[in-house]
Amino acid sequence: MEFQIRALAATRRADESGVMRRARSDHGSPMAWADARRTAHAAAQPLPAEPIALADALDRVLAGPLAALVDVPSADCSAMDGYAVCGPGPWTVVAHVRAGEPTPGALRPGTACEIATGAAVPDGTSAVVPYERSERSGDRVGGRVGPGTHIRRAGEETAAGTDVLPAGHLLGPAALGLAAGVGHEKLTVRRAPQVSALVTGDEVLDAGIPGAGRVRDAIGPMLPGLVARAGSGLTVVTRLTDSRDALTSALAAASTDVVVVSGSSSRGPADHLRPVLADLDAEMIVDGVACRPGHPQTLARLPGGPFVVGLPGNPLAAFVAFLTLALPVLTGLRGAPLATLPPGPPLPTHPHDTRLVPVQVRNGVVTEVAHAGSAMLRGLAVADALAVVDPSGATVLHPLP
Repeated sequence: MEFQIRALAATRRADESGVMRRARSDHGSPMAWADARRTAHAAAQPLPAEPIALADALDRVLAGPLAALVDVPSADCSAMDGYAVCGPGPWTVVAHVRAGEPTPGALRPGTACEIATGAAVPDGTSAVVPYERSERSGDRVGGRVGPGTHIRRAGEETAAGTDVLPAGHLLGPAALGLAAGVGHEKLTVRRAPQVSALVTGDEVLDAGIPGAGRVRDAIGPMLPGLVARAGSGLTVVTRLTDSRDALTSALAAASTDVVVVSGSSSRGPADHLRPVLADLDAEMIVDGVACRPGHPQTLARLPGGPFVVGLPGNPLAAFVAFLTLALPVLTGLRGAPLATLPPGPPLPTHPHDTRLVPVQVRNGVVTEVAHAGSAMLRGLAVADALAVVDPSGATVLHPLP
C-alpha cells in the first residue's frame, strides 16, 4: 500500500480558561496497520549526534559514514604461520619474525624467513609457505607454493579514507570490531531516545495477589525489556489512578523523548488520554489502527515536547501497539531505517482489520498458538514471532523483541 503521511488538522473549542485546540484525526476510520507503522517512523526525526567511546556504542546508530583512518592491513603481511620465501625452493632460513616486530632485511632468492600470522613480510617475499605444507631439515626448508600465496596486501581490506559503514548503520559486535580495526576510539552516533511510562488504572496492582475486580499489572514489567530491545532507555514508570487531572499533570511535566501511556487509550468514561491530549494542544498523528488486537492505540506529539504513545490496557493489545507505533518512533529517533518484515504463509484473515497473531515457527512451519486473546500473554510468551495478516491475505512475520 502506498505510504502517505496523513496530515492532521485541529478544531477549536472554548472552555472556561480560553480557546484550546482539540487534537483529532481528519479521518473517520482507523489507519491501516502498515500505514500506521510507516507514519510513526516518518514522524520521528533523528535525535542529535554525540561522540561516545567505542566500548559504549553497541546497538547505537551511526550519525554519519564511518571512514577508515588507516590502511588495513597497514603493510603486506602473512596470512599463515610458516615461511616467507623468495624465489623457487628449497630455501635457507635466515631470519624469523613475529607479529608486531620490525621486518628483517630483504630476502634474497633462495632464502626464507620464519613468520607468524599477521607479521609484516620482508621485502623480496614472493609467497608464504604454511607450516603444514613445508618440510624442514635444519636451516633448509622445502615446499610448493604459487607466487603471492598467503600474503595479505596492504590496504587489501580497505584503504585509509574509504567509508566502511554508512550513516544509519546499527552497530553490532562485528561493526565495533571493524571500527577499532580501522583506527577509531570514539564514534559519532545518534543519541539514544529516553522513554518514560505512565501506567493507569484504578484496578491495577503493582504487587501481590489481586482480589476480585483487581488485576496485577502485566504491562509495566514488559516495558523495560521492550524499550531496551528498541535501543532506548526507560527512565521511570509512574503509576496513576484513572484521573484526568493526574494524567494531564504527568504529561505536561514529561521531559523524555517519548511517553508511553498504558491504558486510558480507548473511549470509555475512564479513558482520559484523548481529552487530555486535546487540552494540551497535542498534534494527533495516529488516532486508532485497524488491527486486532490493539485498535484503540494512539500516537501524538505535544507542542515542543515528547511523542505520546497510547497503549491499550490489555497486555497483548499493548504489546501489539508498542510494536506498531512506539518501536517505529524509537527507530526513527535513533536514525535507523524501518525494518523490512519477511513474508509469512497464508493464515485466516479478518474482513476489515489486520490480525496480529502470536505464532511458533518450527522447521519452517508457522503455527498459531493458543491463549492469544487481547488480555492474554500466555501464548505470546511461547511464541517466536507475530504473524501480521492483512485483510487481503498477505502475511508478514514480525520478530519479537
